[in-house]
Amino acid sequence: MTERAQIRNIIFDFGGVLFEIDYDLPIKAFIDLGYADFANIYTQASQNDMFDKLETGKVSNEEFMTWLHAFVPVAERKAVAAAFNTILLHIMPEQVEVVRQLRESGYRTFLFSNTNAIHVTEFERMTNEVMGIENFKSAFDMIYYSNVVGLKKPYPETFLKICEWNDLKPSETLFIDDSIQHVEGAIRAGLRGYHLKPGERLTDVMKDILAGDR
Repeated sequence: MTERAQIRNIIFDFGGVLFEIDYDLPIKAFIDLGYADFANIYTQASQNDMFDKLETGKVSNEEFMTWLHAFVPVAERKAVAAAFNTILLHIMPEQVEVVRQLRESGYRTFLFSNTNAIHVTEFERMTNEVMGIENFKSAFDMIYYSNVVGLKKPYPETFLKICEWNDLKPSETLFIDDSIQHVEGAIRAGLRGYHLKPGERLTDVMKDILAGDR
């Protein structure tokens, strides 16, 4: 972990860090709908360009769903949307509490997620049911969704733009994500990066920050 005194700001990924997700579930769901090759167009490491367009707001939900529905034309459209949303499991309130403690102790905290309007609607509804969406959002100085800002990870210029918007020094900013390619992009931009491995939780990896003086 980076030296504590060097960190002033922390940018958190959402899915896999604060919200439990499972990339295998959409694959299984689309197999059940009759499309066996979903893994070839959508994984944690890479995805079809259409997903990138959705995640940067370049196509509408309607355009995307029409494209996705074409892979399983015999399925009902609502079943296709439900299959796409199976990746979303549940918010992890105890991990959000770590972020809140960091903010209350003086760190500037941010959320930056590669996501899309379809998933945002669903995970905000799920989060609201568990802990209240405004309560969740209050743990952060700012929240950035890629589909809203039109920028996504892992491009270094994306991280630099977030730093510019918030007057952050990259060298004083830690980025935490469960996708290694995103962490590598942040490091190329001059940020400090931590790759959250499978099974790791913020409650463990942030202990050295929470336990010490600034």
